[in-house]
Amino acid sequence: MGQFFYKAVDQSGGHITGTIEAADRRSVVGSLAEKGQFVIELAEEAQAPGVSGGEKAALDLGKFVRFGSRRITSKDILAMTSQLSAALQAGLPLLNGLEIIGEQQHKPVMKEMLGEITKSVSSGQSLSEAMANYERVFSPLYLSMVRVGETGGILERTTAELAKILDRDEKIKTNMKNASAYPIFVLCVGLVSAIVVITWILPTILATISGEMAVLPWPTRMLMALSQFIKSYGWLVVILLVAGWYWLRRWRQGSGRIKWDAFKLKIPALGSVLRTIAVGRFARTLGALTKGGVTILESLSVVRDTLGNELLGRDIDEVAEKVKTGSSLAGPLEASEHFPLLLVQIVSIGEQTGKLDELLLNAADTFDAEADSAIARFIAIFPAILILLLALVIGFIIAATLLPIVMMSLGGFGL
Repeated sequence: MGQFFYKAVDQSGGHITGTIEAADRRSVVGSLAEKGQFVIELAEEAQAPGVSGGEKAALDLGKFVRFGSRRITSKDILAMTSQLSAALQAGLPLLNGLEIIGEQQHKPVMKEMLGEITKSVSSGQSLSEAMANYERVFSPLYLSMVRVGETGGILERTTAELAKILDRDEKIKTNMKNASAYPIFVLCVGLVSAIVVITWILPTILATISGEMAVLPWPTRMLMALSQFIKSYGWLVVILLVAGWYWLRRWRQGSGRIKWDAFKLKIPALGSVLRTIAVGRFARTLGALTKGGVTILESLSVVRDTLGNELLGRDIDEVAEKVKTGSSLAGPLEASEHFPLLLVQIVSIGEQTGKLDELLLNAADTFDAEADSAIARFIAIFPAILILLLALVIGFIIAATLLPIVMMSLGGFGL
């Protein structure tokens, strides 16, 4: 049992404040509702004064998001969104739904965040305003969809659509990780093993052979030179690799981001996967937003950040600029040359018939199916490519080692 401070409104509209002893927040709300009093603010008396709930949550959340298993993941947000959608579709009031979902959380950071959001909503804020305090957790798309649902009174529908979008993104992310985990592990172990063999084992073997041959084969000479270089300057190689990785990361996030994203779209197999995923996101997100009543320009500003590619995002910016001047949406999309003709035609028909949202949402299923096929092809090709690269490295080492032995057995002492 704990002491709770509350502010409430009675049936005559008068404001009431006081304290009450109860097991939890839900019990307080229920007890006061039985008396005809409706809670607008609720807090435990033990809460430290001087820091508002939103500020305290933002400070704590920043810590939880950054470190360890206490951070909030995309899977946590997906689960919360699915639960909220189910609660609203079942007819539960928003406040009750948030309280129940918060009580079911196992992660302390999720329980705390939902508690603060519930407190903000009970004190009069909208759900989108309460979630906006956690902009590092909820994306602009998420906040826009929730705002659309609140404005149009269709929050249960927009949260259901959000759950579909998040679930789709989570499946794609999981599939890509699963596809690359094993081959990358094999490649890393193979490269480390190759370095160990080149640096310590092969020099001993090749030293005995080199004394009996006038000229070693060029693969053997290259391997011995590489071995000597790693021994002498291995620390420099590590420093250069770390510095190069850091520079590449900064470059990708800064001035080189658009060049990097353009390069990714040109990579065989991977480029088609990324493009198809982006097109599916575009169709589903734009369809969901316009269906909720968001204007085309506002929808485009949200959609551009969901594509995951700055080059495509720049194209959307250009499309938005042309739409501002009175142009249709289909024309600028076709001019960008980065979006498929099918999408352009669907948008054109949707604009002519006034059913853009319905056609985009229907087309999103088609594009998602196409993306699944592209991902499946990539999953089949990618491991084979990495294993082939490892096989080439190992094959070169074996050839460089065996060539002198074979030449000696054949009586050859040079190339």
